[in-house]
Amino acid sequence: MKRIVTVAMWAALAGLVLPAATARAQTAAPELKAAPKPDAAVTDMSAQRRRPLRRVPIYSQEWAPSVYPRYNPGPNAVRDCTAHYVQEYRPSGTVITPRMNCYWRPG
Repeated sequence: MKRIVTVAMWAALAGLVLPAATARAQTAAPELKAAPKPDAAVTDMSAQRRRPLRRVPIYSQEWAPSVYPRYNPGPNAVRDCTAHYVQEYRPSGTVITPRMNCYWRPG
């Protein structure tokens, strides 16, 4: 195990020292360099990718209750509800679930 750690440390040290001493920048030959077109204007904005605009939902300012019927029942209205249990047939077996029916009546 000590031999593996020693070899790994020597390899890391050689990797840090040798490339730093021998690294040189490469340049392309003058005939291979691409010159920009004189009529093309390159800007930061033209290099960026265009994103589609996001649509913002606009909701109406009308008052709409969350129960049926969707109208304003008046200032003195009372919500009258009846509740009962119903059997539902599901793949896992028959279950009993609560059901509720509500309506508005004048108060």
